[in-house]
Amino acid sequence: MIELQLVNNEFPKLSICIATYNRGRFIGETLDSILGQMEPGVELVVVDGASPDSTPEVMVQYMARYPEIRYYREQENSGIDRDYDKAVGYARGEYCWLMTDDDLMHSGAIFRVLESLNDNHELVVVNSEVRNVDFSTVLEEGFLKFTDDRVYSSVAGEKFFSEVANYLSFIGGVVIKRSLWQERDRSSYYGTLFIHVGVIFQQPPIVRAKVIAEPLIMIRYGNAMWTPRGFEIWMFKWPELIWSFTDFSNEAKISVCPREPWRRGRLLFFYRAIGGYTITEYRRLLAAGANGMSRAVFFGIAVFPATIANFIAGLYCVFVNRKARTALDSISRSQHASWMSRILAKFL
Repeated sequence: MIELQLVNNEFPKLSICIATYNRGRFIGETLDSILGQMEPGVELVVVDGASPDSTPEVMVQYMARYPEIRYYREQENSGIDRDYDKAVGYARGEYCWLMTDDDLMHSGAIFRVLESLNDNHELVVVNSEVRNVDFSTVLEEGFLKFTDDRVYSSVAGEKFFSEVANYLSFIGGVVIKRSLWQERDRSSYYGTLFIHVGVIFQQPPIVRAKVIAEPLIMIRYGNAMWTPRGFEIWMFKWPELIWSFTDFSNEAKISVCPREPWRRGRLLFFYRAIGGYTITEYRRLLAAGANGMSRAVFFGIAVFPATIANFIAGLYCVFVNRKARTALDSISRSQHASWMSRILAKFL
């Protein structure tokens, strides 16, 4: 690990922590959205997991202009969970905002978060709006459909878990007390891709949490590094993590995600439509767990013509579920999208 720049020895209130890998094309725009609104008592920590692209060159240019940046380039890539854990370890702030490396902060976001930290919450969750890859279209005005800020007296409660856990699949909305993070088990969640969720929902419960209803982040939807692995992640890894929390009822966990979403034919068909589910995924992930008619259905979807599935899924989003704008965006950007699917996306 090489630390390329340090700032003064003061301990800031807030460390904005970014773990990045191969985002040289995007991280500059993210940094611009942050650095233009920096406040006293805020630092920016970037951990680069040995990116082989232009990330180091981009970071050197920014460090020459902004002393608030502390950039750590690792000698090898150790995965997103470990890199965020390292970022919190390198940070010096009382709180850490686990920001993403390709999304954008709205103007005034840092000030708004600092205001919330004055209330001594252990966890602050920041709402986001969802946009397409070039930010030209708003797909969801707010991921969390909250109109007012909410304060929870215990994260262990069913209410917080049911209302917020699904959103927490997005790490960029998490602002957490650094001391709390460090005193909790993190290594058990290396490799889950959601280390922050494991930290938040393990015992003992976080006592005081707040959700900021106003969307302060713009998510660049469809640009995640794990998009090619989306089927495995959302059908297996995410449900396994959510259902591993034994302190919540089955009803609460179902409100976040089904235990085995891959058994739902409609979801399989959607992933077939965007190219995420093929005969390879069927053989590697589903064949052993299915039997009888289910196996036949799962196999049939895996070999169904992807271009036709893409068009059918697009029709569904336009004429049956017009609120499924993010799904339609995925359908229209798929390698299997025809000109008809793209026209449907523009129509909605």
